[in-house]
Amino acid sequence: MKKVLLLLTAITVLSSCLNADDLPNYKYEFLKIDEATTPGSFTLGQKDTIKIKYTLLNSCYSFDNIYYEHQDSTRIVAVRSYVDLDSNCAEVITQKEYDIIVNVAQEEDYIFKFYKGVDIDGENIFEEVIIPVN
Repeated sequence: MKKVLLLLTAITVLSSCLNADDLPNYKYEFLKIDEATTPGSFTLGQKDTIKIKYTLLNSCYSFDNIYYEHQDSTRIVAVRSYVDLDSNCAEVITQKEYDIIVNVAQEEDYIFKFYKGVDIDGENIFEEVIIPVN
């Protein structure tokens, strides 16, 4: 019992020393894919490239990574951005490009769903592209 009380006291003392103003204020946000350039078909056992374009909405946005999820023959693709909430943001819209390398390892057609934002009901919108495999 004494150890639990000592642990709780230590946690309270240490947490009171933290200053919330010193912590970074940021969020992650998915950005819509403006354009996706896909090949007409894939060749089994080869690598191919899909080019995507996305837009950083102001200077507080920066690229974090590509969200790439596969479910059977479907691939869901989105751009994840880091948004700095503490900075004064310049209203500079910047379009960027990213190449996604695909290792073609399945014989079935690939179905790509590119994230396009959300509708008025808050549901995700995707552009679907089917790429056959030769």
